[in-house]
Amino acid sequence: MATSTSVLFSFLFLLSLSLSSSLQLQTLLINPLPRSPTLHPERTWTETHTLTGTQTQTQEETDLPGSDPDSVTFQLEHLDAFAPHLSAEELFSLRLKRDAARAESLAARVGGSRHGYGSGSRSGRAGNSSTSGRFSSSVVSGLTQGSGEYFTRLGVGTPPKYMYMVLDTGSDVVWIQCQPCKSCYDQADPIFDPAKSGSYGSIPCRSKACRQLDQPGCVVRKNRCAYQVSYGDGSFTVGEFATETMTFRRYKVPNVALGCGHDNEGLFVGAAGLLGLGRGKLSFPSQTGDRFGWKFSYCLVDRTASSKPSSVVFGGSAVPRAAVYTPLISNPKLDTFYYVELVGISVGGTRVPGITGELFKIDRTGNGGVIVDSGTSVTRLTRPAYMALRDAFRVGASRLKSAPGFSLFDTCFDLSGKTEVRVPTVVMHFSGADVSLPANNYMIPVDTSGRF
Repeated sequence: MATSTSVLFSFLFLLSLSLSSSLQLQTLLINPLPRSPTLHPERTWTETHTLTGTQTQTQEETDLPGSDPDSVTFQLEHLDAFAPHLSAEELFSLRLKRDAARAESLAARVGGSRHGYGSGSRSGRAGNSSTSGRFSSSVVSGLTQGSGEYFTRLGVGTPPKYMYMVLDTGSDVVWIQCQPCKSCYDQADPIFDPAKSGSYGSIPCRSKACRQLDQPGCVVRKNRCAYQVSYGDGSFTVGEFATETMTFRRYKVPNVALGCGHDNEGLFVGAAGLLGLGRGKLSFPSQTGDRFGWKFSYCLVDRTASSKPSSVVFGGSAVPRAAVYTPLISNPKLDTFYYVELVGISVGGTRVPGITGELFKIDRTGNGGVIVDSGTSVTRLTRPAYMALRDAFRVGASRLKSAPGFSLFDTCFDLSGKTEVRVPTVVMHFSGADVSLPANNYMIPVDTSGRF
C-alpha cells in the first residue's frame, strides 16, 4: 500500500466518534446491511507476457486502476462472496468474529514475541488431511476465523496453475500448498505439484534467501532450504523454500521466493495459500520492488455503493493524482507491519481534546503504534482515545434517536424509517495528511431494523 517512505490512504475505517461548537455535518444515506457480493469463480486471466515483453490491454483491464503498461492490477474477492446462502445478519456477525480473532492475533504479536504470527516459529495443531471438497463449503467452515478477508486468483508455475490466495499485509512469506501432502486442508483447485512445473527451482541452504527466513531449515542430503511459518491462531505451514514464476493478469513474475508447503494445518480453509504483502524482506512487494518501482496500493471498495471491484495495483499506477501522504513509521521490534503516525482526530470540524500523537507512539519495547492492516475490518483505538471520541460524537449526534449497543459497538442509533440523516464529520489527522472519512465508514448498519 506504499512506497518505501510513504503510505497512500484509500482504505475504510469503522469508528464511533466526537464533536465541537461550530458543528460540521455531512449526509449519511441509509443503506441496509450488504448481502453477499457476486463471486466470479471461473475468472482467470490467462493472457500473459513477461515483464520485459510487449503488453496489450483488454477493455476489462482499461476499466480498472493500474492500466499503465508498467503496472499490474488484479481484482479481489471478499470472503463473504463464498457464502451466498447466508443472510446479511449472519455475514455481519461472522465478520465481527473474524475481526476479533484477527485483532487478538495482532495484539498478541505486537505485545509478545517477534516469532509469532507469520514469523516462522513452530506450532502444532490438528488439521484436515483431505484435499478434496468444494471451495464454498470449505471457506464457510472457517468464516469465523481471522484467516483473511480478501482473496485473488493468480497463476503459479509454468504452465500457470490458477488458484485462490489470501492477501495479507500483516505477514511476509508467500506460500502455497504443494504435493506430496503430509497434511493439507481443503482448497478449491488441485494442489500444486512442483514436479509438473518447468519453472520451479530449489533454494540452497546457505543462500541469502534462505538466511532471510526467521527460522531457516535445511534438508541436508538435498541441500534444499526448508521453511516453517506459524500464525497467531495456531495455524502453520511447513515445507521447502523455493523459487517459482507467478502470473498476475498480463505479467509473469519469475523467481519469486515462496514456501511450498507439504504440512499445512489450521484455519487457512479454502485458499491455496497466502500472498504476503508485509514490509519484511521476503514479502511479495519487497521481492518485486525493483520491477514495480517500490509502489503498490490496494482499494477496498464499499460494496453497497460501487459496482467496481476491489483491487490491488503494483507499479506506477498505484499512486493516484489525488493521493495524500504520510511517512511510514518503523518498529525496530517488528518489521512486517505498516505503521503510520496518527496525531489527532476531529469530529464536527474541531479537534477532539485529549487525543494527541502521544497516545499512539511506539515505545522502546515495540508496543503501541497504529497499524494499517488489510485483514482487519474495524478500526480499534487505545481506550482513552476511543472514549473521548465516543463521548464527543454522542454530543454531536444528540438529535438522533439512541439505540442499544451491538457486539463491540456501544454507541448506536435508531434510524428506522429514514432515508438519510445528517451526522458530524470525522477527520483523521496523520503526520502530513488529513483523511476525511465518508459517513458510511463510521455509521454502519448492524441489523435489518434500522440500527446503526
